[in-house]
Amino acid sequence: MDTLAFDDLKLFSRIAALGSLSAAARERDVPVSQVSRALARIEERCRARLLHRSTHGLALTEEGATFLDYCRRLTATFEELESEFTASSGSPSGRVRIAASSVIAEHVLVPSLDGLRQRHPALRIDLDVGDRLVDLVRDGIDLAIRTAVALPDLQVARRLGTLDRALYAAPSYAERHGLPARPDELLAHRLVTNSAATGLNDWPFRVEGEKVTLTVDGDWRGNDTALTARMVLEGIGIGRLAVLVGDPLVRAGRLLRVLDAYVDTQPTPIYAVTASARLRLPKIRACIDYWSEWFARSPQGG
Repeated sequence: MDTLAFDDLKLFSRIAALGSLSAAARERDVPVSQVSRALARIEERCRARLLHRSTHGLALTEEGATFLDYCRRLTATFEELESEFTASSGSPSGRVRIAASSVIAEHVLVPSLDGLRQRHPALRIDLDVGDRLVDLVRDGIDLAIRTAVALPDLQVARRLGTLDRALYAAPSYAERHGLPARPDELLAHRLVTNSAATGLNDWPFRVEGEKVTLTVDGDWRGNDTALTARMVLEGIGIGRLAVLVGDPLVRAGRLLRVLDAYVDTQPTPIYAVTASARLRLPKIRACIDYWSEWFARSPQGG
């Protein structure tokens, strides 16, 4: 077999994980034809068909599965080798792809990036933002910042801080519709909920010392936490928002707290999640350590 470049191994791993040449091309910001030619070259050098192509997408052949296993092991070994040299230089470097919800990205990660750059100037950060739960391997994510963790095998999590949530409405909504005095009055109001992270639609309260959870189905639903916050701000309904988003808007006079005497803010742990094999990489450890410290000293970090 002719020599394969290290980039060929990484490319094949991403094609297999994404199940699509076009997705791999978008990730690399290159034409699909370039990825297709690279795959043909890889298969030619392996002297084997590695992927079945059909209208349903791509599927690994038996030879492709064997090749993928070697690709993953070799790329992991190479990254470990890089980390050893990086560690000896004392300066974490490289690009780190981080997934987070829009709220955490906008109100936690982005405000902290300048400090990260000052501490580790050789690091580069790519943010993958959205409320969907990413697959670290398939989506090529180095680090996910999550408020809920159900860890598959070979992943590890480190707690960074907490995220509180409360109910909010815009003054314009209160003027038109009034505000509820008790949780059971909420059902008579227009509500804003999340269609992507449905667990956020279980609104917790404490009524006469008892825990009460109201599962709401909003008149208005959005699939992104930043979008639902905007809907509440526009005055179309009452919504449950992260305190780090809502409270600054309350102080600015743009939102009101709703049912504050009853709402259970339920501080939710925020975790940094990564593949256990990647935890040794200095660039990953540097990011986790930095954000752990940032949360500890930030009022909104909890």
